[in-house]
Parts: sequence; structure tokens; C-alpha cells
Amino acid sequence: MKGPNLSLKAREVMNTRVMAVTRRAIGRDMAVQFLTGVYSGLPVVERDGELIGIVTEFDLLKAVQDGRDLHTVTAQDLMSVVPVTVEEDTAIGEVIKQMIKENILRLPVVRNRKLVGIISRSDLLHHLIDPHLLSVSGSS
Repeated sequence: MKGPNLSLKAREVMNTRVMAVTRRAIGRDMAVQFLTGVYSGLPVVERDGELIGIVTEFDLLKAVQDGRDLHTVTAQDLMSVVPVTVEEDTAIGEVIKQMIKENILRLPVVRNRKLVGIISRSDLLHHLIDPHLLSVSGSS
């Protein structure tokens, strides 16, 4: 039995359809995105696509706990300004190592500091498990 291919590159696994916000995004609007269940973190980008931060569900919860108004607080106010990222040519083995080390759910993928994709844990699992297992799991 063959093991998972950890030499795949981030670009081969990343999702290129990324929901990102600008530094002016309002807390309430970000909360609405989180409530869809699709996102747990939103990259914050400049107009040119440069990644400048990330806002997570925890950041919004902390703002609420601190008594901040989600109708006025912005991504700029809440974002982590040095998000953990990987380059598109980073091997998947390294991506997994970073996720485990930093205890994060998804990693932004960048090229020259510009956001080009995102890799979630489910993206990794989808590419690393045997495709035959996926087709067997639906049958009885």
C-alpha cells in the first residue's frame, strides 16, 4: 500500500477561490461570512492583493467580549498582522508541519506577498487520501 504523496506542492492543493476582506471591512459583515460555516478566518488584503493580516472567529469573539461594537470595529482593528503563510511551491509535508506547529485550520498561500490561495485541513485530506476510499464510502 502506497503512502500519501507529501511532495505535492501547495499550488496543487490550494483553493484559489478565496474570500478576503480589506482593512476597512466591518466586524458585523465578517461575522455574517463566518456564520455561513464556510470560513473560520478571513485574509485581509490591500487593493493590490498583498496579504496584510487575517481575522478569525476568535478575533471577533474577543472583540465582543471586550465590549466592542461589531458595527464599527474593522478588520484593521482586529487582524493578526503577521499571519502564518506558505509559498505556492511549499511541499505539502511542510504545510502540514506548519498547521500542526501553529495549531491553525487554514493557511494562506502567497506569491510575492500577494494572496493566491488558501489551504484548509479538508483540502489536504481530500488530496492525500486514496481516491478509491472516497468512492467506497458512499456505497453499502
